[in-house]
Amino acid sequence: MSTGKFLKGRGAQQNTDNRFLKHVYETREDFLEFCRLEGEEADHNKTAYIPIYPKSIVNKVESPDVGMQYSMNPYQGCEHGCVYCYARNMHEYWGYSAGLDFERRILIKKAAPELLEAKIKSKRWKAQTIVLSGNTDCYQPAEQKYQITRKCLEVFLKYRHPVGIITKNALVLRDLDILKELNENRLVNVNISVTSLSEKTRRILEPRTASINKRLKTIKVLSENNIPINAMLAPIIPGINSHELLSLAKTVADHGALSFGLTVVRLNGAIGQIFEDWIRKTMPDRAEKVLHQIQDCHGGSLNDSRFGSRMKVEGKIAQQIHEMAQIAKKRYFKNRTFPLLNTKLHEAYKDGPMKLF
Repeated sequence: MSTGKFLKGRGAQQNTDNRFLKHVYETREDFLEFCRLEGEEADHNKTAYIPIYPKSIVNKVESPDVGMQYSMNPYQGCEHGCVYCYARNMHEYWGYSAGLDFERRILIKKAAPELLEAKIKSKRWKAQTIVLSGNTDCYQPAEQKYQITRKCLEVFLKYRHPVGIITKNALVLRDLDILKELNENRLVNVNISVTSLSEKTRRILEPRTASINKRLKTIKVLSENNIPINAMLAPIIPGINSHELLSLAKTVADHGALSFGLTVVRLNGAIGQIFEDWIRKTMPDRAEKVLHQIQDCHGGSLNDSRFGSRMKVEGKIAQQIHEMAQIAKKRYFKNRTFPLLNTKLHEAYKDGPMKLF
């Protein structure tokens, strides 16, 4: 369901149909929104936290397009509301929409620490970096209440197991004490997402994320504590933040990042519809230009699902972006390296620290 009015505080402006459901359903919120349009009191745009009970928590990443082997997600759905988020499509597997449901129906995996401990204690498990999170942000607002990510970090520390973190939330600094202990044995690195230096762009593109200044401060504080930082300048969206690439790279380097990575926006599944609806409401004057430039990077389509090539992009615009990235690496990251994590120590701690004695 979509209205002609911009919904403040959210990225998606509609609930797209779930491709796995035969019948379209309307939620209570849809009904309340309809009432609002008719002049009655409507939905207050609240987020619901819903506990779920998975049997496992560590996922093997099969895709050759993603630079990780294992990931885990304490939460499904993300209140950050980034309109471009590739994880939106995963919400459909749970029976929800990739649109507003993704931001307002957050699934909580309270047993994640116990499931993680069972996995890495297994005799068949050989230590490889597990990433928190490969899908939705492990430091999204729900983490303030549930502290699942912190409990998982305590498990990684207990068993001396390597962990990577991907986040765009300054809440990661809450766990600086654990991160410093992990880093003593080269067991942690952090990837901080910085998509723009413009607060105006950040507010409409990623409405419930930490401010740009807070993210830059996070990079600086972690760097000052010698924790390896990679900046994720992703996604680069032609016509929205592509012109910022060089200044983004310089800024994160100045704050202590050791490296940076980038991807060009990819609007798979329902995300294409969500993004197009969003940009026509937020940037109507340049919507067509942006959409056409994105299509130029993906063989003429917003929805590029070509396995093995969907992340590589093509065309003149994509080439320009990658050429700027190469310039940035030579200019701002010369002689900097993002270190590999230690996978050797875990075996001695598999049965707990006493095994050493």
